[in-house]
Amino acid sequence: MTILKPGSEHESLRLDVYISGECEELSRSAAVKLIESGLVTCEGVTLKKNHRVTAGEIYRVIIPERKEGKILPQDIPLDIVYEDENILIINKPRGMVVHPAAGNLDGTLVNALLHHCGDNLSSINGEIRRGIVHRIDKDTSGLLAVAKNDFAHCELALQLADHHMRRIYHALVCGYMRAPEGTIDAPIGRNAADRKKMAVTDKNSRRAVTHYRALSEYLGYSLLECSLETGRTHQIRVHLSYMGRPVAGDTLYGGRDEFSLDGQCLHAKLLSFRYPGREYMVTFETEYPEYFTRVINILEKRMNG
Repeated sequence: MTILKPGSEHESLRLDVYISGECEELSRSAAVKLIESGLVTCEGVTLKKNHRVTAGEIYRVIIPERKEGKILPQDIPLDIVYEDENILIINKPRGMVVHPAAGNLDGTLVNALLHHCGDNLSSINGEIRRGIVHRIDKDTSGLLAVAKNDFAHCELALQLADHHMRRIYHALVCGYMRAPEGTIDAPIGRNAADRKKMAVTDKNSRRAVTHYRALSEYLGYSLLECSLETGRTHQIRVHLSYMGRPVAGDTLYGGRDEFSLDGQCLHAKLLSFRYPGREYMVTFETEYPEYFTRVINILEKRMNG
């Protein structure tokens, strides 16, 4: 299930237009079919396709799973930062896919979670995405929140929709930013020339906002702290490439790979949110993984050499 909470910029849009704009995997016709099938609700009421969006309403959208085969538990080691009866915080290694997809049904985080948690995972997003509230790319390392029950999942998903979940990434980029800190507010959609890529575009796109702050500068590179206000596919990678400062190692979006990274130098370093059903905030932070530390050490030696 996907939870959507429209803002003032969505006021009075037709429901099918809004949903197809917010859910990358849905065309407008697919959104209409979901609505007509009774799979879009607001406060328990099934909505019609001509429903006009009101800012602040909360829509629950059920997107049926594609049949990909049975997802099997696998005994894959997990770097668990925190765990209790409601949530699990994972430090995902670089190279691990978050959930199964066509042609990639094993070796994923979900396979590992099914082995570790058994049935103690939220079912809101279906079998293929059991427990998964948000995702990070295969070659991005770092923190990921997992919900162990449906209540916790809904609570965390609402914080994502409200932009109240704080997600901080560190990225090593090629070159130097024009300003030491700033905000990139540029819509992201599918790249018309290559469907495997995303791009800054006004066509069939969604608003995307990334805040950044330069932490250090090296010879030819900068270390940035990036904070996500929205969570679009490849958002940080696309926004930094759009600014002419692609992430080191991210050859898909123009980053050079002189350190044999075989993927982007991007780490989800901090995660902060209100604990599900409580009033207090919880914050989790990780150290850099080996690949990230190795590159920083090389750059620091160049500076001091």
